[in-house]
Amino acid sequence: MARSLGIARVIPRNRNIEALLLLFALGVNAFEIAQIQLSVLEVINGDFMTYWAPIAVAAFVFHLILRFKAKNADSLILPLAVLLNGLGVAMIYRLDLAKIADGATDLFAYKQVIWTVVAIAAAAAVVLYVPNHLFLRKYVYVSGAIGLGLLILPVVPFIGRRINGASLWIGIGNFTFQPGELAKIALTVFFAGYLVQRKDSLSVTGRKIIGVQLPRARELGPILVFWLASIIVLVLEKDLGTSLLFFGLFLVMIYTATGRAIYVAVGLGMFVVSGLLVAQLGGYVQGRIDSWLNPFDNAHYDAIGGSYQLVQGLFGLAHGGLTGTGLGGGIPQLVPLAESDFIVTSIGEELGLIGLFAVFAVYILFVARGIRIAVNHTDDFSRLLAVGLSFVIALQCFIVIGGVTRVVPLTGLTTPLLAAGGSSLLANWIIIGLLLRISDSVRAEAG
Repeated sequence: MARSLGIARVIPRNRNIEALLLLFALGVNAFEIAQIQLSVLEVINGDFMTYWAPIAVAAFVFHLILRFKAKNADSLILPLAVLLNGLGVAMIYRLDLAKIADGATDLFAYKQVIWTVVAIAAAAAVVLYVPNHLFLRKYVYVSGAIGLGLLILPVVPFIGRRINGASLWIGIGNFTFQPGELAKIALTVFFAGYLVQRKDSLSVTGRKIIGVQLPRARELGPILVFWLASIIVLVLEKDLGTSLLFFGLFLVMIYTATGRAIYVAVGLGMFVVSGLLVAQLGGYVQGRIDSWLNPFDNAHYDAIGGSYQLVQGLFGLAHGGLTGTGLGGGIPQLVPLAESDFIVTSIGEELGLIGLFAVFAVYILFVARGIRIAVNHTDDFSRLLAVGLSFVIALQCFIVIGGVTRVVPLTGLTTPLLAAGGSSLLANWIIIGLLLRISDSVRAEAG
């Protein structure tokens, strides 16, 4: 009896809560795959275990690692991530079944399962081999150099790959990878360390113009540097999404560090003006904006790389209506790249607006837990790092979901944890591992 009470004291209650929530998430994932098989195949076959069991085993192994290596970590982050990741695998499997019926061979679901297991293993490695995230402060400028290097890689000759008009990938043979996904982690570490060092000088005000207290001219240097970097990404790689993601991340982190909204206002103004100027030069950016503003125009609808994909996605969402067609009951395969860029419209068609809002709520809760970790931390670097890692997920969701629903121009980013893509899964699970490590240090300090 005494021994069992000792174990209960060692393992906090939140780990048991995590186990129960994880069981619920995996139960939902199992239901999704079973529903798809019954709807499309009218039988549950052996593929059920192929697409469910590896993720379930990997998630529970990760949970066991947390019980002993990060016992004070947040109890909601892992179940929420598994819930989203499992839904993504189920929807990609559903699209694969439609492709098989049409005789296609370019399938993604099995690859997504493999990449999910690899990504969860990477997150577990972060928890196992990074006893304290604060060691990253020693490598702030190294992280910045690595981040910029990863951003430049797609335009390097011989290894860079241009797909659908954008240079986002590197490739060796048949293997392709999107280095920008890992760059967002490295640059978040750099921004956190740099802004902690410079937050006092950045908070100093300069002249007051029209009632607005402006920062000193020399303190606008960092904004100019990262604004220029984002424009270079936009021009060379023709990637509006990545450019907006990294510059937006920097603006949010500088606001968090200084509490001065003027930096955000100046930065957004610079980005909008420069984006409009680049668009006037024509080409990729102008085409994206035209397709966004006039998607139903025949000139844009029929053009190569035009608005056909966007319009088909909107029709899919309309077909789903409020309650959806049910998993396996829609025709989401009519949308090009439905398993990656437009997986949100696939989910919206089959789960409806209600189901889509439920998915959004999971993302909001995930980001809120990350912000909560930041708020509860006493260390400035940890606070900024947690905010940055959480916000990069939030901003990426906004850019992707806003693109497929015509809130903002369409970009080439992927929906975190849902869309097909190994580089995206790997980067986002590493973010999850870092957030769990940071949250463990918060609770340990409180104890």
